Amino acid sequence: MSTADSTRTTTGTGSPTADFATVATPIGPFTAVVDTDGAVLASGWTDDAEHLRGLIHPALRPDALRRRASLGAVTTAVEAYHDGDLRAIDTVTVRQTSGPFLVHAWEILRKIPAGNPVTYTEYATVSGRPAATRAAANACARNAAALFVPCHRIIRTDGTLGGFRWGLDIKRWLLAHERTATN
Repeated sequence: MSTADSTRTTTGTGSPTADFATVATPIGPFTAVVDTDGAVLASGWTDDAEHLRGLIHPALRPDALRRRASLGAVTTAVEAYHDGDLRAIDTVTVRQTSGPFLVHAWEILRKIPAGNPVTYTEYATVSGRPAATRAAANACARNAAALFVPCHRIIRTDGTLGGFRWGLDIKRWLLAHERTATN
C-alpha cells in the first residue's frame, strides 16, 4: 500500500464503534484501535484503549470501543515487528487526519527506514519545510498511530532521543531493536 493510501484527510465523523486488541510485547502491552475497515486509528504501548480513543482526531473518533482477541493482520504485524520483521508494519493501513502539513508529515514518517533515525531538522527538510523544525516535532507529538507511523525514528540534532509519548525507555528499545535487526 502506498503512503498516499495509508492516511486520509476527512471532515466526517468517526464510526460508531471501533475494535481494539492488546498484545504482549517485550516492552509492555501494545494496543491498537482500528476502524471498521481495519485501518489503524491509534496505537501505542499501553493497555488503556480509552486513552488511545482520546488521541484520535474528533472527525475520526469512534463513539465506542469493542475488545477483540486479535485484529488479524494488524496484530500479526505488531507481533512480527517485535520479533524482528521490521517491515511487517509497512503495509498496515493507518487513518489519521489534521491539516495538510501534519498529514503529509505523517506520510513522510512512514518512509523513514528502520535502523536509520533522522534528526528533527532532517525530518523537517524531507517534509518540505526545512525551517519548520518545531512543526516537524509537533507532527511527532500529535501522531496517534505509534509504531505504524514510526515517530520514534526521529531524534535530536545532538543525537539524544528527544521526546516520545510512550517513554524514552520504549523509544530507546525500539531504536536498538531496529539497529540490531538491520545490521
